[in-house]
Amino acid sequence: MRQGRLGAQPRARAERRLSSVGMPPEGGAPADAAPPDPQSAQRGGDAAAVPRLWHITLSVSGPEAPLKEVRRGLEQLAHDHPFLLTSRYANDHAEIRYWEEARDLHDAAAVALRLWGEHRTTAGLPPWQIVGLEVIDRDTYHQRIADGYGPPPAAPVGVHPF
Repeated sequence: MRQGRLGAQPRARAERRLSSVGMPPEGGAPADAAPPDPQSAQRGGDAAAVPRLWHITLSVSGPEAPLKEVRRGLEQLAHDHPFLLTSRYANDHAEIRYWEEARDLHDAAAVALRLWGEHRTTAGLPPWQIVGLEVIDRDTYHQRIADGYGPPPAAPVGVHPF
C-alpha cells in the first residue's frame, strides 16, 4: 500500500498505469510493493508484525456536564492511561490526543474506540459518545507538523479547556 499525505500531488512519472493490488508485473513483485526490510529478515519476522506508534485524536460529545467533573474525569483518565498527551474539554465535548503502540491501523483504531467506554465508569467520565476518530502513523504526524498544516504539537501536555 502506498502512503502519502492527504492533498499531496502525486510525483511526476514517465508513465502512469493502473494495476490490481497483488498482481505482480511480468516477472516481479507487485508494482507498489515495498522493498524487503533486511533487518526484518535478520529478526526472523515480517515488518508488519512489529508494533508501530500511531497518533490518536479521539473526539467525544454529549449532554452538558459540569466542567469540574469533566476535568476531574479527564485527569483520572490521564492517570489511568499514561500515554495521554493532552485533553481539551468543554461542558459538552472533549478531544483526547495520545500515542498508541499497535501492529497496524486497525488495531490502533480498535483500542482507541474502546478507550472512552472502558474508562467511563472508573474515571468518572460523562456518558458521551465518540463522534470522531483520527489515527495516523508517526511519519504522517511529523510530516504534517513539518509542513505546517497538522494539528499543533501536543503542548502543553495535560488537561485544558477549549
